[in-house]
Amino acid sequence: MAAGRRAAARIALLAALALGCGSAAVEGLPASLDRIVLPPGFSISFFAPQVPGARSLALSPSGVVYVGTRDDVVYALPDRDRDGHADSVQRIASGLHSPNGVAFRDGSLYVAEVHRILRYDDIEKHLDHAPAPKVIYDRLPHDEHHGWKYLRFGPDGWLWFGIGAPCNICEPADPYASIARLAADGSRFEVWARGIRNTVGFDWQPGSNVLWFTDNGRDWLGDDRPPDELDRAPRSGMHFGYPYCHGGDIADPEFGRKRPCSDFTPPAVRLDPHVAAIGMRFYRGTMFPAPYRGAIFIAEHGSWNRTEPIGYRLMVVEVDGDRASRYRPFASGWLQGGHAWGRPVDVLEMPDGALLVSDDHLGAVYRITYHAR
Repeated sequence: MAAGRRAAARIALLAALALGCGSAAVEGLPASLDRIVLPPGFSISFFAPQVPGARSLALSPSGVVYVGTRDDVVYALPDRDRDGHADSVQRIASGLHSPNGVAFRDGSLYVAEVHRILRYDDIEKHLDHAPAPKVIYDRLPHDEHHGWKYLRFGPDGWLWFGIGAPCNICEPADPYASIARLAADGSRFEVWARGIRNTVGFDWQPGSNVLWFTDNGRDWLGDDRPPDELDRAPRSGMHFGYPYCHGGDIADPEFGRKRPCSDFTPPAVRLDPHVAAIGMRFYRGTMFPAPYRGAIFIAEHGSWNRTEPIGYRLMVVEVDGDRASRYRPFASGWLQGGHAWGRPVDVLEMPDGALLVSDDHLGAVYRITYHAR
C-alpha cells in the first residue's frame, strides 16, 4: 500500500512539474524546477519528464537521444521537430542486465550490460520494435558491485568503458579498477589506465583528444576524506592510485603501506568528498558564454553515507590546456533541507549548444539553455 502511494505521488509530482507548477510538493517532498539555482541567463526545463531510472545519454546524428538505466530498460527519446522536447519516451530494449552504458555509431546503438557489450543494428528503423542485438563482447566480469558501465566511442574509433573495483576497497587483479577500450567489432580488448576505483563518466578534450574522467573515492574514511577525483590520462599505462592512495596524497589505511602515493598520478582536480561525481563532458558549443566554452560539466549524483549530504548538483571546472581550475557549482537545488528530490547522473551537449542532464531519482531528462539578458 505504501509503495502504491509513493508511486502515485511520484506520478503526481511529474505531472505537476510537466505542467509548469511553480512549487510542486508531493507528500512532503519539495520539488520544482524553479528551485534549481543557475547563473544569470540560464534556464532549465524538461526535455523528457518521465524516463524512469534515466542515466547515461547518447545522441544519434538524427537527433534521437538514447538513455541507459541500471534497471533492465533502454529508452529512445526522439525529437523530430527539434523543439527541445522529446516527442515520446520509447522502450527499445528490456530484460537486460543493468544496461547503463549507451553509445551510437554508424546507425547502430551499442549497449553495455554488466558483463557484455551489445549492438542493435539499424536501430532507428526499428524504434517501435528493436531487432535482436548482436553480442560483440561477452568476456567482462559479472560482479554487481560497481559493475555497471559507462560507454563512449573515442576519437580513435574504439569503444571505451570503465571496469569498476568489485568492492569498496580491495586489491583486485586486471581488468578491475580500470578504463579499457574495445575494437568496435569486439576483436581486440586493451586496458588503458589502472588504479581507478569506479568511473562512470569520461570525455576527450577538444583539440588534444586527451582523456579526462571522474572517479569515485572509497567509503568509510570519514565525512571529509577522500575526495572524488577529476583525472587526466594523456597516455596508456598510467596508474591513479587505487587501492593504495586516494586523492593524490591520502595513503589507504589497509593498502597504503604497500606502495607510496608518489608512485601514482595525482588528480587534475580534487573534487568534494563523497559527491559521487559521475557523468562529465567538455562543452564544445557556442550557446553558453565564453567562460564555459571548453570547460567540463560534471554531474554529482550525491552522497549516500555522509553525515551531512553533499552533491546532488551540476558542477563546472575550467580547463586551460592540461590544467584545470575553478571547480564550482553551476546548477544546484535538487537537495533541499538535507533531502534530495533529484540526482543528476549524466550530461550531454546537443547540436544547438543546450545541455541535457539525466536524473535517475526523479526519472527525467532536463534541458539547460542560455539566453543573454
